[in-house]
Amino acid sequence: MNFSQMQERLRLELLRRIQRGTLSVSLLARQTGFRQSHLSNFLRNRRHLSLDAIDRILAAQQMGTADLLPGDAMPDWRVGTEIAQIPVVSYAAAMNEPHIRPSSARGQVWIAGALLQSIRERPLQPRRPWQRFVAITAAPGDSQAMDPIIQPEATVLLDRHYNSFVPYRPTRPNVYGVCQDGRLKLRYADFVLDRMVLRPHNRAFPVELIQLRPGESPGELIVGRVILTLSEH
Repeated sequence: MNFSQMQERLRLELLRRIQRGTLSVSLLARQTGFRQSHLSNFLRNRRHLSLDAIDRILAAQQMGTADLLPGDAMPDWRVGTEIAQIPVVSYAAAMNEPHIRPSSARGQVWIAGALLQSIRERPLQPRRPWQRFVAITAAPGDSQAMDPIIQPEATVLLDRHYNSFVPYRPTRPNVYGVCQDGRLKLRYADFVLDRMVLRPHNRAFPVELIQLRPGESPGELIVGRVILTLSEH
């Protein structure tokens, strides 16, 4: 990757963070000491940055140069891999990062490649370029709502190429990671009368409804199907 490509990947990553609402031009200006106009021109591809300016932006956003590498440079499962290394990431990264950046990985879990090869996928077309498998650590609200299916602080493996409502096994409902108001939840999910229905396993928790926006597909809200949970308890 040359210097121009590095600048372009930085520009796209900053725009992605602005679109997600985790960054603004004014905030970046405060963090780096650059003028907003200077940064806006860079984001609009009207000017380039010096190497020192790139370093300051990377430091302000807690990024490293490895974060600017192409997504396919990240370790990922491949057919024929005996042992697959799956990144453990935050809920936000699982929802929003098609390819997991090095700084987003909080750890790794190792899964037998033969197991992953045997898992069927059902992606919507826009999901195929995404890195398929990621792992998250179950939040307390999810482990309580899905108790005993998901144990506290369990490592939950998601298949992001399965965002269909078709049951993987006819006699067992799928557990999904679902995006609700920008937050990921682990629940059973159905689509009924233009609404997504989120159901807990623990009946002490409420059933929740998600009203889709015009033009929104229900599959877009499915982050992935839960294929495995690992717990020390």
